[in-house]
Amino acid sequence: MDEQDPGLQLVHLLRAVTVELDLFAAEFAVRNGLHATDVRALIHLLDAGRAGERATPGRLGAKLGVNSASTTALVDRLERLGLVRRERDTRDRRRVLLVVQEKAVALGWSFFGPLIHEMVGAMGAFDEQELATVRRFLLTMRDVTAAGRGARRDGPADG
Repeated sequence: MDEQDPGLQLVHLLRAVTVELDLFAAEFAVRNGLHATDVRALIHLLDAGRAGERATPGRLGAKLGVNSASTTALVDRLERLGLVRRERDTRDRRRVLLVVQEKAVALGWSFFGPLIHEMVGAMGAFDEQELATVRRFLLTMRDVTAAGRGARRDGPADG
Protein backbone atom coordinates (compact mmCIF):
# COMPACT_ATOMS: atom_id res chain seq x y z
CA MET A 1 0.00 0.00 0.00
CA ASP A 2 1.26 3.49 -0.87
CA GLU A 3 2.43 5.42 2.22
CA GLN A 4 0.89 8.56 0.70
CA ASP A 5 -2.57 6.99 0.65
CA PRO A 6 -4.82 9.22 2.81
CA GLY A 7 -6.56 6.17 4.29
CA LEU A 8 -3.27 4.59 5.31
CA GLN A 9 -2.14 7.89 6.83
CA LEU A 10 -5.34 7.94 8.93
CA VAL A 11 -4.69 4.36 10.05
CA HIS A 12 -1.19 5.36 11.19
CA LEU A 13 -2.59 8.41 12.99
CA LEU A 14 -5.27 6.33 14.70
CA ARG A 15 -2.58 3.87 15.79
CA ALA A 16 -0.49 6.75 17.16
CA VAL A 17 -3.44 8.03 19.22
CA THR A 18 -4.05 4.50 20.48
CA VAL A 19 -0.40 4.15 21.52
CA GLU A 20 -0.55 7.46 23.42
CA LEU A 21 -3.75 6.42 25.21
CA ASP A 22 -2.22 3.02 26.03
CA LEU A 23 0.86 4.74 27.50
CA PHE A 24 -1.41 6.98 29.57
CA ALA A 25 -3.32 3.91 30.85
CA ALA A 26 -0.03 2.10 31.59
CA GLU A 27 1.14 5.07 33.67
CA PHE A 28 -2.17 5.00 35.57
CA ALA A 29 -1.72 1.26 36.20
CA VAL A 30 1.84 1.64 37.50
CA ARG A 31 0.95 4.57 39.77
CA ASN A 32 -1.93 2.62 41.28
CA GLY A 33 -0.35 -0.84 41.54
CA LEU A 34 -2.60 -2.32 38.86
CA HIS A 35 -2.00 -4.68 35.96
CA ALA A 36 -2.78 -3.41 32.45
CA THR A 37 -5.57 -6.01 32.32
CA ASP A 38 -7.02 -4.57 35.55
CA VAL A 39 -7.30 -1.17 33.88
CA ARG A 40 -8.93 -2.67 30.78
CA ALA A 41 -11.35 -4.53 33.06
CA LEU A 42 -12.32 -1.33 34.87
CA ILE A 43 -12.85 0.41 31.53
CA HIS A 44 -15.11 -2.44 30.32
CA LEU A 45 -17.09 -2.35 33.57
CA LEU A 46 -17.49 1.43 33.41
CA ASP A 47 -18.54 1.24 29.75
CA ALA A 48 -21.10 -1.44 30.60
CA GLY A 49 -22.50 0.78 33.35
CA ARG A 50 -22.77 3.76 30.99
CA ALA A 51 -24.60 1.54 28.50
CA GLY A 52 -27.01 0.38 31.22
CA GLU A 53 -25.72 -3.20 30.98
CA ARG A 54 -25.25 -5.50 33.95
CA ALA A 55 -21.68 -6.80 34.12
CA THR A 56 -20.93 -10.38 35.11
CA PRO A 57 -17.57 -12.10 35.54
CA GLY A 58 -18.30 -14.27 32.49
CA ARG A 59 -19.05 -11.30 30.29
CA LEU A 60 -15.96 -9.47 31.57
CA GLY A 61 -13.76 -12.49 30.82
CA ALA A 62 -15.18 -12.71 27.31
CA LYS A 63 -14.56 -9.00 26.70
CA LEU A 64 -10.97 -9.33 27.92
CA GLY A 65 -10.35 -12.64 26.17
CA VAL A 66 -9.26 -14.43 29.34
CA ASN A 67 -10.38 -17.71 30.91
CA SER A 68 -12.57 -18.00 34.00
CA ALA A 69 -9.65 -18.64 36.39
CA SER A 70 -7.89 -15.48 35.18
CA THR A 71 -11.13 -13.52 35.45
CA THR A 72 -11.62 -14.71 39.03
CA ALA A 73 -8.06 -13.70 39.96
CA LEU A 74 -8.54 -10.30 38.31
CA VAL A 75 -11.85 -9.62 40.07
CA ASP A 76 -10.31 -10.79 43.37
CA ARG A 77 -7.49 -8.23 42.92
CA LEU A 78 -9.91 -5.41 42.09
CA GLU A 79 -12.13 -6.36 45.02
CA ARG A 80 -9.18 -6.43 47.47
CA LEU A 81 -8.24 -2.94 46.29
CA GLY A 82 -11.80 -1.71 46.90
CA LEU A 83 -12.35 -0.90 43.22
CA VAL A 84 -15.03 -3.50 42.42
CA ARG A 85 -17.68 -5.31 44.44
CA ARG A 86 -19.37 -8.65 43.70
CA GLU A 87 -23.10 -8.51 44.21
CA ARG A 88 -25.84 -11.13 43.79
CA ASP A 89 -28.32 -10.33 41.04
CA THR A 90 -31.66 -9.60 42.71
CA ARG A 91 -33.48 -11.09 39.67
CA ASP A 92 -31.42 -14.28 39.56
CA ARG A 93 -29.62 -15.10 42.82
CA ARG A 94 -27.39 -17.61 40.99
CA ARG A 95 -25.81 -14.80 39.00
CA VAL A 96 -23.06 -12.54 40.31
CA LEU A 97 -22.81 -8.94 39.12
CA LEU A 98 -19.73 -6.75 39.21
CA VAL A 99 -20.20 -3.22 40.51
CA VAL A 100 -17.55 -0.53 40.15
CA GLN A 101 -16.97 1.21 43.48
CA GLU A 102 -16.87 4.99 43.88
CA LYS A 103 -13.18 4.70 44.84
CA ALA A 104 -12.39 3.45 41.31
CA VAL A 105 -14.38 6.25 39.69
CA ALA A 106 -12.66 8.89 41.85
CA LEU A 107 -9.24 7.38 41.17
CA GLY A 108 -9.91 7.39 37.43
CA TRP A 109 -11.17 10.97 37.36
CA SER A 110 -8.23 12.21 39.42
CA PHE A 111 -5.82 10.81 36.82
CA PHE A 112 -7.73 10.90 33.52
CA GLY A 113 -9.96 13.91 34.28
CA PRO A 114 -7.49 16.59 33.14
CA LEU A 115 -6.85 14.74 29.87
CA ILE A 116 -10.58 14.27 29.28
CA HIS A 117 -11.20 17.98 29.89
CA GLU A 118 -8.39 18.92 27.50
CA MET A 119 -9.75 16.58 24.83
CA VAL A 120 -13.31 17.88 25.17
CA GLY A 121 -11.96 21.44 25.08
CA ALA A 122 -10.01 20.70 21.89
CA MET A 123 -13.25 19.47 20.31
CA GLY A 124 -14.51 23.04 20.52
CA ALA A 125 -12.48 23.73 17.36
CA PHE A 126 -14.87 21.48 15.41
CA ASP A 127 -18.51 22.07 14.52
CA GLU A 128 -21.28 19.54 15.20
CA GLN A 129 -21.19 18.15 11.67
CA GLU A 130 -17.43 17.55 11.85
CA LEU A 131 -17.78 15.85 15.24
CA ALA A 132 -20.60 13.67 13.88
CA THR A 133 -18.30 12.59 11.04
CA VAL A 134 -15.48 11.81 13.48
CA ARG A 135 -17.90 9.87 15.69
CA ARG A 136 -19.11 7.83 12.71
CA PHE A 137 -15.49 7.20 11.62
CA LEU A 138 -14.40 6.06 15.09
CA LEU A 139 -17.41 3.76 15.50
CA THR A 140 -16.65 2.19 12.12
CA MET A 141 -12.95 1.74 12.98
CA ARG A 142 -13.89 0.19 16.33
CA ASP A 143 -16.25 -2.27 14.62
CA VAL A 144 -13.70 -3.17 11.90
CA THR A 145 -11.01 -3.70 14.54
CA ALA A 146 -13.26 -5.87 16.72
CA ALA A 147 -14.29 -8.00 13.73
CA GLY A 148 -10.67 -8.32 12.62
CA ARG A 149 -9.54 -9.36 16.09
CA GLY A 150 -12.05 -12.21 16.06
CA ALA A 151 -10.96 -13.28 12.57
CA ARG A 152 -7.30 -13.34 13.65
CA ARG A 153 -8.15 -15.38 16.72
CA ASP A 154 -10.16 -17.91 14.70
CA GLY A 155 -7.80 -18.18 11.73
CA PRO A 156 -4.36 -19.72 11.39
CA ALA A 157 -1.38 -17.79 12.69
CA ASP A 158 0.96 -16.36 10.06
CA GLY A 159 4.62 -17.27 10.18
